[in-house]
Formats: sequence, structure tokens, C-alpha cells
Amino acid sequence: MTGPEVVVLDYGSGNVRSAVRALERVGAQVQLTADPEAVAAADGLFVPGVGAFASVMAGLSGVGGPRMIERRLAGGRPVLGVCVGLQVMFSTGVEHGTPAAGLDQWPGVVDRLRADVVPHMGWSTVAPPAGSALFAGVEDQRFYFVHSYAAHTAPDYAQVTWSSHGESTFVAAVENGPLCATQFHPEKSGDAGAELLRNWLHTL
Repeated sequence: MTGPEVVVLDYGSGNVRSAVRALERVGAQVQLTADPEAVAAADGLFVPGVGAFASVMAGLSGVGGPRMIERRLAGGRPVLGVCVGLQVMFSTGVEHGTPAAGLDQWPGVVDRLRADVVPHMGWSTVAPPAGSALFAGVEDQRFYFVHSYAAHTAPDYAQVTWSSHGESTFVAAVENGPLCATQFHPEKSGDAGAELLRNWLHTL
């Protein structure tokens, strides 16, 4: 029996190899590509994101990523965004006072964490909602974060997982039908991250 087919969207984001390896370890068949046919056909699409909101949006736009993501979601086809891959699902990102348009899957603004020490870098606990599919069995575990910006509000129609740093309570993950996303890096979060990725694969 072969595992589900997952495309890691290749648009120039860093750190994609660790995502590919992590998904392969939990049983996925993984392609790193921006080919629209492969993206459309895959059981799951993994959208990585490292760096600035605007540059991630520019990279995605350069390969037609927004349209590919929108088409998958319109068809109820699963998508998982990670780190800035979560942030760009919101309407707007504001970095250094300059707003940039996101994918607008969820209303809300991504802005700077309110904390004395930024970036938030390291292992933190999260507070998932009851019945979360992503966090089944790892509700009490720590996950690895590296970020200076975050969403501080989230739509009430989604299942939202929260975390905190400094004075900020921020969105750590969202589960909204076929669209899921995490602010932390599951591929860098050891056994807990592997179990979360396995949970996502089980939904495909």
C-alpha cells in the first residue's frame, strides 16, 4: 500500500528539503514542484513559507500559486500552509509599516509580535480546540516556532489553535475544511511534528 501523494509547492522558499524529508518519513509520496497539473492531482498540497510576507507572496505569484491554491480549495482539496505559508492565507501582512495583500482565505492582519524579544524562536506549547484532527494525540506537546510576525485574530468559523509570546496571544494553527495551516514548523518539531503531519495525511 502506497501513501498519499503530496506536492510541496516549489516557488523559491527556503527550507523545503526538510519539509520533503519529514513528509516522506511519515509515509507520503512527495514531489517538489510548481507544475499546475501535479498540484491539481496531488492528494495534498504543502505550502512552505520562510522570510517576509511580501516576498513569499511575490514568489507564490511568480509560479501561479494563488490560482493553484484557490482552485484546490474550491474543489475541497486539502492544503497545508506552514509558517509564512499560514500568514499569507490571511488578508493582509504588515511588515515595517508597509501592508501587502495576502491570499484572503481568512480575514485578518498579520503584524509584529508584541514582545521584548523578537523573533519568537524555540519550543512553545499550544492550545488546540477540542476535537482537533491535526493535534490528536499531541495536544500537550511543544512545537518549534521561528517568527517575528503573527495573526492575532482568526475567523470564528474555523478551529483555531493559540499560543503566546511576550504580550501577544497569536494564531498557532487553523483548521478550516480543506485548508489547514500552522505558524510553527512541524518538520522541525521532532516526534510531535511528525505525528501532526501524520494526522494531516490521514485526512487526505
